[in-house]
Amino acid sequence: MAETDLAMDAGAARAAPRSLEGLRKAEQTCTRCPLYRNATQAVPGEGPVPARLMMVGEQPGNDEDLRGHPFVGLAGRMLDRAIADAGLDRKTIFVTNAVKHFKFEPRGKRRLHKRPNAYEIQRCRWWNEIERKLVKPDLIVALGATAARSLTGKTVTIAHVRGEVRELEDGSRIVITVHPSSLLRIEDEKDKRLQYGKFVDDLRACVKVLKTLSRAHRLAS
Repeated sequence: MAETDLAMDAGAARAAPRSLEGLRKAEQTCTRCPLYRNATQAVPGEGPVPARLMMVGEQPGNDEDLRGHPFVGLAGRMLDRAIADAGLDRKTIFVTNAVKHFKFEPRGKRRLHKRPNAYEIQRCRWWNEIERKLVKPDLIVALGATAARSLTGKTVTIAHVRGEVRELEDGSRIVITVHPSSLLRIEDEKDKRLQYGKFVDDLRACVKVLKTLSRAHRLAS
């Protein structure tokens, strides 16, 4: 990282927001990477603070960019359905994205999703670390490879680690699974139902982890 970037990060760390509302306001002024130039707005995370479960996706899509809220498009509806089928309550979960601005490629009047690169993920990671400090989740779910890279700091092959409870450097627990948008791209209905079931199973496993952690906390106290 260049010296100017290091100086920027040092100064930003001293002025890090200490509330969710402060974080949301600060994210709207973010120029840490070029994505802010074409996006409508930054899309901050939403949910209770603190929250036992935090879900991190890739980036806002077209709907999220226009409305200013995470997971409100087709992938968001798929996620809501899976959350309910897994026995979870969306209102108790903090949902966010690894990258806060919509990255897209113009195609006529449409804006087609374009995956964030390593630099963009790294520059936005600072915001996610602040979110984690505020939310204090017992468990984090990484939805897709971009979220997994943001949280772990390295490239992850989802098939090799999917559904496992892993520990980050700071001791946080994480489960990595697919992004719900990947289910939308499956054309074969039978396979789509199968993969959706696997996704729900991953979320059900998170329920079990949270229950285990609750028991451990009660015993420790």
